[in-house]
Amino acid sequence: MQIPLQISFRNMDPSPAVEDRIRKKAAKLKRFHDRIVGCSVVVEAPHRHQHKGKLYTVRLDISVPGKDIIVDRAGPIDQAHEDVYVAIRDAFAAAARQLEDQTRRMRGDVKTHTPRTANK
Repeated sequence: MQIPLQISFRNMDPSPAVEDRIRKKAAKLKRFHDRIVGCSVVVEAPHRHQHKGKLYTVRLDISVPGKDIIVDRAGPIDQAHEDVYVAIRDAFAAAARQLEDQTRRMRGDVKTHTPRTANK
């Protein structure tokens, strides 16, 4: 199944190499959840005059039945995000973890605790 994918670039020129990397990472997401309805990726290079390098922000919006998963990896938190490929890798790794958690919840693998009543 092909994942409907939308890729947007903000404050930077579109790059075929970056777009190809995003498409490959998005294709691997179906290993973690087989019912992905859609995926939107926004790569942003904010204007920051006080830094030498640009710190990239990658945002993923993934739609699955029952829940939308949003991953926002902001650059200023991690200096490694001066490399757009590292920012993309980190965002898709976080998305994979959230998709795995959602799949476990849907299967019922996650334990739920019943509320305890107070003894009188």
